Amino acid sequence: MNTLEINASGNFESWSPGKIKELKDQRISNDLGQNLIFENENIRLWEVILLPNERLPFRKINMDYSWVSLTSGLAISRYADGKIILMRIDKGDSAFLKCKEKTYIYDLENKGNDILFFHLTEFKHQTIKKYLSKGVRLKANKSSND
Repeated sequence: MNTLEINASGNFESWSPGKIKELKDQRISNDLGQNLIFENENIRLWEVILLPNERLPFRKINMDYSWVSLTSGLAISRYADGKIILMRIDKGDSAFLKCKEKTYIYDLENKGNDILFFHLTEFKHQTIKKYLSKGVRLKANKSSND
C-alpha cells in the first residue's frame, strides 16, 4: 500500500461542513467494519465492502487489529485531528495496527472505480494481554523468497 498525506493534522479548511458536524455530534461507531462475521472471546472478524464513492463513516478504534485487502483500489481516510491520507491499495496488502491503549477516529472512502473489499481481525485487549503475559512471541511469516 502506498500512502500520501493530502491534508495536515490540525487543518480542517478542506473538510466539508457535514464531516465536521459528524465529528462534533459524536455520531461515531465503535464497530470496526460494516458486517461482523465472527466473534469469540478473543477476536472479532469484520468485513468491509465499499462501492465506488461509498464511505464507511467515522469509527472509534481502540483495540489492536489487522486487515487484509481482497481487492485493489484507491481510498481516502480522514482522521479526527484533520489529517487526510490518500491510499493506493493493492490486492493482498495487509497491516497490523497497534492502538497502544489510545483511541483513534477515522473514516474510509472509496475514491476509485472498483469495489474495495477488506477483512479485519479485531483483537480484544484480554487476548493480547493473555499472550504477552505468557511470554509468547509472535513471528512474522517468511516469504517464499527467504
